[in-house]
Amino acid sequence: MVKRKDRPGYYYRWSEGGRVRWISLGSNYQAACEKLRKVRGQDVPVHDLTVKEAAKQWLASYVETSRNEKGKHLAKVRVQRYLEPGLGHYLVTKLTSEHLRSYRLFIEKQKKSVQTVSHVLSDARCFLRWCEDTGFVQRSPFPRKLLPKVQEQPPDRLKTGEVEQLVSLPEPWGFVIRLALGTGLRWGELCRAQATDVERGFLVVHQTKSGKVRRVPLEAELLSEIRRRVGKLSPYATSSPGTFSRTVRRITGLKEFHVHQLRHEFACSWLEKGRSLAALQQVLGHASIETTQRYARMSDEAVMRELNVGRL
Repeated sequence: MVKRKDRPGYYYRWSEGGRVRWISLGSNYQAACEKLRKVRGQDVPVHDLTVKEAAKQWLASYVETSRNEKGKHLAKVRVQRYLEPGLGHYLVTKLTSEHLRSYRLFIEKQKKSVQTVSHVLSDARCFLRWCEDTGFVQRSPFPRKLLPKVQEQPPDRLKTGEVEQLVSLPEPWGFVIRLALGTGLRWGELCRAQATDVERGFLVVHQTKSGKVRRVPLEAELLSEIRRRVGKLSPYATSSPGTFSRTVRRITGLKEFHVHQLRHEFACSWLEKGRSLAALQQVLGHASIETTQRYARMSDEAVMRELNVGRL
């Protein structure tokens, strides 16, 4: 009985036909010892579950206890739309790397974006790792380099003059836009923000995507504007970002505007002012600095200023 560096719990390891095999014994030591006594000297138990049947258990146990409501919904949709029709009829124990390569082609034939293909395959990888941990398969057949490379997109910033046009909008649109441009909050965080969340010049963001509390510093002008308000800062608590974006597009005539541009604009402006990437990561709530680095590219105007300085 051993423990693996990249997996929780205990495992039974043996060699068969020149290959190392594994079976999960669970995370409880006493139960693992009992299972090991049953497994040792016997054939490894075979599970006759289909992918469809195993996926239902994965949704009911792993997904239900490890993801938020949005994540649960997305996992269920991906199983119904892709995993069941693509691989659902196979026995879990009979899945091979080639089946999974064919599964990727099945998804791509539906004209889905590279991002969608990557997300769907990531869920399949998670599902198969769960199958390995629960003992349904000896080892996940998910092959390396199956996920497509997602081309990084540049930040979707506002164009010159659009910021002034947006912040000058009347209430309530103007304030919501100024709040987003001054804090970089996601739409859900904007809708939940309260005037009482301000502490010593910071806006404390409680309900976040990562589940961690963030403190966002406020410029003096925006801080003064917030202190004149009571209750929720945004009147759009029950509205979707799409509804808000469509309204702003209709008022301003900015046909490409969407509310997440405000977060991109905040991040790029932060760095152009000479502030640090590490601080921006903390303010935006990114788990990895690599996510924040996409904003580190200077705008064309900033690059041109650097060029002109060099000519002086």
